Amino acid sequence: MRLDAVRLIMHSAKPSSSRSHPSRTGRWIAGGAVAALLLAGAGAWWLVAGSADAGPLASPTSTGSPEGPALTGVLPDATEMGAVELAVTDLDATAAYYRDAIGLTVLEESDTRVVLGHDTPLIQLDASDGGADDPRTAGLYHSAILFADAPSLAATLQNIAEKAPQSYQGSADHAVSLAFYFGDPEGNGVELYVDRPRDEWVWQDGQVVMGSEALDPNAFIEQNLSGDATGDAQMGHVHLRVGDVGEARAFYADVLGFDVTAESDGAIFYSAGGYHHHLATNSWQSAGAGPRGDGAGLRALTIRLPQASDLDAVAARLVDADVAHELADDVLVTADPWGNTIRFITL
Repeated sequence: MRLDAVRLIMHSAKPSSSRSHPSRTGRWIAGGAVAALLLAGAGAWWLVAGSADAGPLASPTSTGSPEGPALTGVLPDATEMGAVELAVTDLDATAAYYRDAIGLTVLEESDTRVVLGHDTPLIQLDASDGGADDPRTAGLYHSAILFADAPSLAATLQNIAEKAPQSYQGSADHAVSLAFYFGDPEGNGVELYVDRPRDEWVWQDGQVVMGSEALDPNAFIEQNLSGDATGDAQMGHVHLRVGDVGEARAFYADVLGFDVTAESDGAIFYSAGGYHHHLATNSWQSAGAGPRGDGAGLRALTIRLPQASDLDAVAARLVDADVAHELADDVLVTADPWGNTIRFITL
């Protein structure tokens, strides 16, 4: 989802003499286009000055529509997103961000690769000596990690406030979800979010209603930090920059089989099984972009299907569309029109 740019301005401040142990609490206040980060001793405090305070969190005013999504059933309902693979120029610094700030566990590590996640991989980092990623090219808009519960997300936000406050970029209530946006040390977008209950999602004409209302991160942390956190998280969706959204739709919907769940100016959202979106594509900055080069940024995204026969069905559609692919050992590999590798595996 497109957000207004948030500019972080860092100020230094002397530690308060009235406190021998400065607070480690990090605080965001959302609702504007300019942010100030005040560092007082060991404490991190965010202020975002803007037109209005975001106010308390609230559920959408309308209730879930009995109409529901327009499902084709081409992909199985149990389809999930898997790991996102990124090429990075500073492997140590980027791995440290996902490990120490976002709180992922290192599952595999070598001189050239670090894989992080929880029970399953979520982010794979591969060392690269290519040039930096360019947001005007096709590639990753953001990887979106979905938390199982609000307390787990609140605890992660609190940790980022302490470990990497400069990475914060914004927040929004999207009606179907509450989302917080960050940038890793290489500029790769990261969304951390929690879904609202599905019975609160609103569907109109087969598409889900999503918005971008103000969301106060301070209120979210304060309301949820003391709750029962499971710590569980998964890759909820992946949002891509593409050169043309019509071409993206032809590939991701018509060939791969995702349902279109929402459309806006320059963006299309896709899912399987009636989720609000597993994938999104936009051309907001990248209109007209051609195939990706060998620089840093997105290398591959993973889609998880329930069984091997589902891989065979996708492969058959790729054959019909004359799209190059390889299927072996229950792994199907292809590429989208911009050279991003799409890897299908079984759950």
